[in-house]
Amino acid sequence: MTAHFFTSGFAFHAHRLALLLAVISLAPAGLSAQTISTADQQAFARAMDAMNRGDAATAEPLLRQLHTRHPRSFEIDESLGLLLAGEDKVSEALPLLETAATVQPASDVAHANLGTAYLKLNRPKDAVHELERAAQLNPSNAATQQALGQALMQLNQPGPAAAAYRAALTAQPDDPTLLYNTALAEYTAGDAAAAAPLLARLPGADSSAEAQSLLGDVDEKLGQYKEAAQHYANAVHLAPTEPNQYVLGIELLRHWTFGPAVDVFNAGIQQFPDSRRMHTGLGIAYYANGDYAKAIPVFADLLAADSSNEMYAELLGRVCTVLTEGSDPRCTALIDFAKKHPQNAILATYAATSILHQPSDAAQLELAGHLLASAVHAQPDLPEARYGMGLLLQTRGQWAESVPELEAAIRLRPEYAAAHYRLALALNHTGQREKAQEEIALERRFSTEERNNVEARLKQVKTLLVTMQ
Repeated sequence: MTAHFFTSGFAFHAHRLALLLAVISLAPAGLSAQTISTADQQAFARAMDAMNRGDAATAEPLLRQLHTRHPRSFEIDESLGLLLAGEDKVSEALPLLETAATVQPASDVAHANLGTAYLKLNRPKDAVHELERAAQLNPSNAATQQALGQALMQLNQPGPAAAAYRAALTAQPDDPTLLYNTALAEYTAGDAAAAAPLLARLPGADSSAEAQSLLGDVDEKLGQYKEAAQHYANAVHLAPTEPNQYVLGIELLRHWTFGPAVDVFNAGIQQFPDSRRMHTGLGIAYYANGDYAKAIPVFADLLAADSSNEMYAELLGRVCTVLTEGSDPRCTALIDFAKKHPQNAILATYAATSILHQPSDAAQLELAGHLLASAVHAQPDLPEARYGMGLLLQTRGQWAESVPELEAAIRLRPEYAAAHYRLALALNHTGQREKAQEEIALERRFSTEERNNVEARLKQVKTLLVTMQ
């Protein structure tokens, strides 16, 4: 899933929170009859006329002078606050709008404008307080409801945001911005089924990369995987950004389309060579596709660039342990990493296994033993560590001693084919040939199941994808 943002306009690519003051507010038409001189009444009228013409240079000094003489006039404070906010002087406008909302607490427009100013100043909690008050006073104001929806989305409250957006849609059912934002809120709240018909009504969705990406997420959640992939591909075509390219690659991996995923990530790296997650996706695609020799240098390069990154080390270790004959020299990077992170049982096991997969001298075998002992101590129920200990003992010719370690690995994972095979070897060396034959039968059974179990392989890939999130 890509990261989506609510939008203040139908230009989906922008996704900036636009100030809605001009939409929500109506400048006061005139001053209420108080102890205000005729001259000030006329000055205010001139200021309003200038504001209506878009002549802020004329209106601002008039309103500032009036504010000095009448510091708690709703009409003056509200008008000057709106003018300053329109010039992006929101911090200066805020106290004026706060005063106006205090002077006339029953004005929904005053609360709406104050709430929107808070929203612009990245104070969503304060914005929600004011906008909810405005919506209570006038629930039919679509602009208020839309601003409330945006504030709630900033507070990560998509459910209430969707309700606010739906209220706005009642007044503006064909507004593309509202349709998109409502769909996004519904999807984020976990209701993809409610988002789908809203997106179907969205005009111009075919030409919007952001809409296509959200459509892909909705289809993915609804189990319409073919349609989801097409929408993600459309998003890449419309806007070949790094996030869009990445999401398409992940979608292909998620549904076991490994060859095309390799192509997508390779293309992404050509465009975005510094994107580490694009390289990570390529390595996983190679691994999933059985191209282990290609996956190893990808993960090794990532680890070399970020030598303390446990995720890269685990990915390298996972693919290096697939090798059952020989080794790749770049797998030795795991050893240095494991020495520095002895508490990481799985990485210590991977590093020890990489040693055992290559011709090793006594010192190297001693290091493997130390790593495996650390792994077993840190995580006694890790079957790979117990298997690795059994393999090490067999490498030293200690066949009888390897039996309890391999039996422990099998207790922890009964379908562990390699452990059954190694246990069979140990039993055969210790004269227990009948039991050895039983273990060989189990090894053949579980090996066949591993080769044929597509779901198991897909589960491995999904496990790798989780590490990338």
